[in-house]
Amino acid sequence: MKRQVPWKTMLAVSLALATGSVAAKDLVIHAGTLIDGVSETLRHQVSIRVHDDRIVGIEPGYSVPSGVEVIDLSNATVMPGFIDCHVHISAWLPSRTNATEDWLTHSDLHRAFEGAHFAGQMLQQGFTSARDVGGGDDTVAVRDAIDEGLIAGPRLWLSLEPLGPTAGHGDPRNGLDPGLSHAGWDNGLVDTPEQARLRVREHRRRGADLIKIMPSGGIASTGDDPRQQLMTDEEMRIAVETAHSLGMKVAAHIYPAAAIEAAVRAGVDSVEHGSFATAQTFALMKAHGTYLVPTLSVYDVYYAAARDHPELLTPGTAPKELANDLLPKKNLPLAVNSGVKIAYGTDLGEGDHAMEFGLLIANGMKPIQALLAATRNAADLIGATDDIGTLQAGRYADIVAIAGDPLADPGLFEHVDFVMKGGIVVRQNDKPTVTQ
Repeated sequence: MKRQVPWKTMLAVSLALATGSVAAKDLVIHAGTLIDGVSETLRHQVSIRVHDDRIVGIEPGYSVPSGVEVIDLSNATVMPGFIDCHVHISAWLPSRTNATEDWLTHSDLHRAFEGAHFAGQMLQQGFTSARDVGGGDDTVAVRDAIDEGLIAGPRLWLSLEPLGPTAGHGDPRNGLDPGLSHAGWDNGLVDTPEQARLRVREHRRRGADLIKIMPSGGIASTGDDPRQQLMTDEEMRIAVETAHSLGMKVAAHIYPAAAIEAAVRAGVDSVEHGSFATAQTFALMKAHGTYLVPTLSVYDVYYAAARDHPELLTPGTAPKELANDLLPKKNLPLAVNSGVKIAYGTDLGEGDHAMEFGLLIANGMKPIQALLAATRNAADLIGATDDIGTLQAGRYADIVAIAGDPLADPGLFEHVDFVMKGGIVVRQNDKPTVTQ
């Protein structure tokens, strides 16, 4: 007769294996080609030594210590775990129902379950860390559940509701019956400098790791103009000053050049999208050390939706998508040539987060530059270079591997064969070892 394992024990063990809450044993990874993210130099035939969740050393040759598990990636290119600096983990692609209907018929609890599902998919794609820029209590719950080992997903740094003015890109009431209201709809509204200071402090209290502001209008929202600055310079300055005093970075959703330049002078740490930037804009960003997160993926996705299924988008936004979504690709070479720092971001939840690699490379970046944008640069933007973004002693054993050379064939970035997060293998031989 079979011995029955208590269901609670089975659940605890499966979750621990899935999320890395049980320390890994010592192991050695044989890497055929290693791109460590520290530099652009490729190394061949090296051994990566891992103890528990951290890398303890990288040595030339294939060592086989007695009694230590060996993972053979000698026919693969081994890289740091990928990092997506602009996600919305509970966001669906525009492919099932109208965006407004979807938003108004789902609770935060429902969105938390969706976020957990998409976070698991993101991890399987090789993204071991991510920055969610614009969530709520649902994303805090998902982040904390991942940290506590309850669900599988990337390490998450997150902001809460984006801060912006009434009728701006982040105002939930745009385009709705004015009589509608919700307890959380004012959580991001900022109409004065002092209100900006208060909102930043409130968000820190509620669990935010960083702050996102909306200095300009947007594209996927009803009624606002993506070519206009909507926050005042003083509102931006106070938001940034307060966030930095609390140890939080600031990401700024901005499109027009003048608004980008005002936000850079206010001290934001990154410009998200930056679609209408000029050479002068990028020169100012470079001088201030401000990152650009281009998010080309979302433009591809929404341009196709606006062209083929405008009924799925927020009312009145399809014309804005068609008029503006092709511009970021045209502007990316200007950013690359300027030398501005670039970090990887997709602006997706559901979907293929690796598609950004191909878009960056097709529009001006070298493959190694795109990879560094998704590893070393992304970790620097987040402020976590001591833990993630490179493969070297002391960093988390967050590792991806691809059979072949993605620098020669960038399409391979979308076909990850091996994923390890914190010393735990979650994908091997192109097969999930953990299902979500």
